[in-house]
This record gives sequence, structure tokens and C-alpha cells, in this order.
Amino acid sequence: MPDLRAQLADLLRGQVGFVGIGNVDCADDGFGVQLAEALLAKGVPNVFVARSTPERWIGRIADEHFSTLLFLDAVDFGADAGSLVLMKSAEIAERFPQISTHKISLGVLARCAEANGDTRVWLLGAQPESVSFGKQLSPVLQTTISAVSTLLGELACEGRATASGGVGQ
Repeated sequence: MPDLRAQLADLLRGQVGFVGIGNVDCADDGFGVQLAEALLAKGVPNVFVARSTPERWIGRIADEHFSTLLFLDAVDFGADAGSLVLMKSAEIAERFPQISTHKISLGVLARCAEANGDTRVWLLGAQPESVSFGKQLSPVLQTTISAVSTLLGELACEGRATASGGVGQ
């Protein structure tokens, strides 16, 4: 099974969109939002900071016809805090069919985004340590955001170079 870097490198080819999802007022639930903001600070294009209402963005995002759309969110998948999981849309729909902390589940959002026939949706999720209201992001998730934003920034640049035929063309 390929490592996360190899999987992400494969996904981040072509036109890619990133959607930061979460509630920054609830500790580690803000993972996706803060990761999206870190990507924006690195100059990564096509980053949407959807916060706790990704359903408000999905029509606009679907109209972009991304080849890959990567949801960034904190998800409880029973691992150690700060661990990452990468799921394709079918796995998102199976794992998050309708029950969600969002108004619409990630599974439904993934199906909506893929309805144009051009887009593959994936979820990059981080295991939260705490989602308590009024708390800040935990140190372990801060470390995860730092590492993942660097990785995604590098891979997004490589993916753009590959999609355009190489640097300078």
C-alpha cells in the first residue's frame, strides 16, 4: 500500500481544489479551516475556506470542474490524535452517510461535487484530540497542520508543473 505522500502526489495532478471544513471555535474541529488558511498563506491556488457551512460553497466549487477536490476536515476515525486518513468519495459516503456535525454530511457533499462527472472527491481527515467548545487547536494538531501544509504546498506545485508540461512551459 502506498504511503500518504505517494497517494497525495497521485491525487494532486491537474486542476485541484481544497476545501477547509470545520469550526475554529471547537478546538481541533478547526483543523480543516486552519489547514486551508495555511495553504492560502503558501500561495496554493483553489483553496476554499468553507468553515462550518461547506454546503454553501459546493455549487460554486462544482462549477470549477476540478479533476480532484480534497476536503480537509477533522474526523473521528478512532486513531491517535493527529493521525491522518485519506478516503475516496465512496468511503466518505459509507462512513458519513447523513449524520454529521455539518448541515449536510460529507458523503452527500461529495456526491454533489462529483455530479458534474469530471471531479473525484477525497477527504484528508485528521483525528482530533478534542472538539470542546471554546478551546484552541491542540499542539498535536498544530504540528500536523504544519507538516501537512508543507507537504500539500510542495505537491500542489509539482502537480501544477506536471499538468502544464513542466516548469517554464
